[in-house]
Amino acid sequence: MGGQVVTGTMVRVEDVHKSYGRGAAAAHALRGVSLEVRRGELVALKGRSGSGKTTLLNIVGGLDTPDRGRVEVDGRQLGELGESELLRLRRDRIGFVFQSFGLIPILTAAENVGVPLRLRRADPREREERVELLLSLVGLAGHAAQRPGELSGGQQQRVAIARALANRPALLIADEPTGQLDAETGHAVMELLRAVVRSEESAGRDGAPSALVATHDATLLDLADRVLELRDGEIVEH
Repeated sequence: MGGQVVTGTMVRVEDVHKSYGRGAAAAHALRGVSLEVRRGELVALKGRSGSGKTTLLNIVGGLDTPDRGRVEVDGRQLGELGESELLRLRRDRIGFVFQSFGLIPILTAAENVGVPLRLRRADPREREERVELLLSLVGLAGHAAQRPGELSGGQQQRVAIARALANRPALLIADEPTGQLDAETGHAVMELLRAVVRSEESAGRDGAPSALVATHDATLLDLADRVLELRDGEIVEH
């Protein structure tokens, strides 16, 4: 991959458009969206179902491409990267946390957290130390040997957050991470995400990671550094 441009901005989205379908039946998910996320900042993205939140997160994470517009993540223009370069960026610099947790049922909590490190072929001792540190960071040091089915929803989401941090990402992308949790557990998970962004222990190679979190829960928005709202595919900043 090319040289990294280190600036105060982790994510820059400029005039991004995305539609699904063609002609009169086309659904316009994003209509000229522009935003920035600074390094070390936790930005919450709110909006009703269908407002374009997931589409925007997928585009920022390199999982989808815009019809037009420019997206820069960690100093790299995504539109200029080939598939292998995008794969490395997602593997090494971006951590994903989803509403469905996405854990592998037959693996223990520790093994789930270690999956990204195995994909990177990290040294086994380094992998074990990193997994132990991350499970401790999310308050699950005593649950390393348990499988997802033996954990509560909140514990599973904590494992998912630990897994997302395994490769010391520069950016965390979380899509409705509290959507399947009760209010109290969801609030605790959001506080954990905020603490992770601040935590020196989870710092990436260029400092604490940034986070872009989509949530529909208004009670959680006050934990963010900044709130952006998507309405009908357009950004409204608060």
